Amino acid sequence: MIVREPRVPSPYRHRLDALPTREARVDVAGSDTWYWTYGDDDAPVTIVAVHGFRGEHHGLEPVVAHLKGVRVIMPDLPGFGESSPLRGEHSVAAYAAWLEEFVTALGLGDDIVVLGHSFGSIVASAALADGLPARRLVLVNPIAAPALSGPRGILTRLAVFYYWAGAALPERAGQSLLRNAAVVRIISQAMVKTSDRQLRRWVHDQHDSYFSRFTDRRVVLDAFRASVSSDVSTYASRVTVPTLLIAADRDDITALPAQYALQKLFPSAELTVIAGVGHLIHYEKPQEAAVAVTGFVS
Repeated sequence: MIVREPRVPSPYRHRLDALPTREARVDVAGSDTWYWTYGDDDAPVTIVAVHGFRGEHHGLEPVVAHLKGVRVIMPDLPGFGESSPLRGEHSVAAYAAWLEEFVTALGLGDDIVVLGHSFGSIVASAALADGLPARRLVLVNPIAAPALSGPRGILTRLAVFYYWAGAALPERAGQSLLRNAAVVRIISQAMVKTSDRQLRRWVHDQHDSYFSRFTDRRVVLDAFRASVSSDVSTYASRVTVPTLLIAADRDDITALPAQYALQKLFPSAELTVIAGVGHLIHYEKPQEAAVAVTGFVS
């Protein structure tokens, strides 16, 4: 696994440092799953957070840093970050089953809030639709419709070709392509929206540091196929708990009209739209996201 330490200081570091933070690991579905706990164990609300595709727990830390009066438990998805892969295929169903087993292994009960970002929104929705007990669901930058139909679907199709090439090439060449720093930077440039130069620099550094921390190409290819073969709309009607959708008005993965359509598919859902940001709410507008989450779970 490629490990590159961040070089640009986080603008949210001082807030995160003020939180009690513990790391631990647990064996779940064959995965040696590492997870981090932020906040006090006696907090009235516990949030289990699921990060997005090719990410790991660091990605949602800016949102965590702005939350108040909650405990957040955040694992690295199997095969990403510090967590080892699952026994078999890394499909949406497999990740959803892993999430339910993770919650059970930690003895969290049903009085939890589940939060998912991007691909994590699909995993979280699938898990609740399949019976994971929770009292509320929060989806940040939810994948509301098939990724190939997004406003920049051509980029998604290029991504399909990129991951296909990563699978078709010999092992060493495929690994090199999938971890290529220039490609990671192109992806980052396509998603970032802020005009703040220092914030842009930090976002790119985050992607440079954490976007290639996957175990092997089988894992990342499985997860990519899962991310483009399903979306939250597949599971929304079977999610019975109150749900908060936090969407962005400049999201190139899912256009805003699709988010309004997704809201109607849930039995009980509200939608908060954050302006001036795209698919990186967790990096560019974490305070606004945290305010919406805190109001919803409280």
